[in-house]
Amino acid sequence: MPATRAPATPDDLAVDVRGLRKSYGDQTVLDGVDLAVRTGTVTALLGPNGAGKTTTVGILSTLLTADGGTARVAGHDVTSAPEAVRASIGVTGQASAVDDLLTGAENLRLMASLHHLGRHEGRARADALLDRFGLAEAARRPVATWSGGMRRKLDLAMTLVGEPAVVFLDEPTTGLDPRSRRALWDEVRALVAAGTTILLTTQYLEEADHLADRVAVLDGGRVVAEGTPEELKHAHDAGSLDDVFLRLTEPTTTTTEVA
Repeated sequence: MPATRAPATPDDLAVDVRGLRKSYGDQTVLDGVDLAVRTGTVTALLGPNGAGKTTTVGILSTLLTADGGTARVAGHDVTSAPEAVRASIGVTGQASAVDDLLTGAENLRLMASLHHLGRHEGRARADALLDRFGLAEAARRPVATWSGGMRRKLDLAMTLVGEPAVVFLDEPTTGLDPRSRRALWDEVRALVAAGTTILLTTQYLEEADHLADRVAVLDGGRVVAEGTPEELKHAHDAGSLDDVFLRLTEPTTTTTEVA
């Protein structure tokens, strides 16, 4: 049997979700979701298309309003203290947020200005991130000329300009080649090693297995299983997360995810 872990307390949690609900008309997207993400860890949120993953991230990042339940991020309630939540988080969405007409350096400096950093501090932080992500040589070229992997690295670098305590990564490696995907994995590991908390949505079971401390499987708007990758494999007598995922999500739901 895998070693048991003491239950998390509210002070241990960077993300604390209880009974989260969201509907659009008669379409239920989230139906009482509970989710706990410990500080300084990676939690992977898995689920078929339409399970509610992106909607969950939207609520936690204050872009959407829940119909019911509670959610706290970095100790702040997403409903009563949205500004404090936004000051504590970074979000890398499925669609790239970079401006193709600007250079890499200009994109980062623009983000630094949006975070109200001074000119000197903003340039220094931009240069440090360009170096960290191996983008310094391309920094003065328009992003339109960059590869997909480079653009995704820049997208994550822009998320980190504000030095967030919690980062939401919504399918960050979709469409990347294996080399670029693994390079992004390395950056995620480095972030966690430095104390950042990450909630990751992904369609890649291998990604969850390699990166996540805990995995939550979302189906039909509910969390149907949660645990470490090894705990889930053991509980379902499976050799891989792929087997676990298929057993928990078949037949797939017909719910359409909105947002």
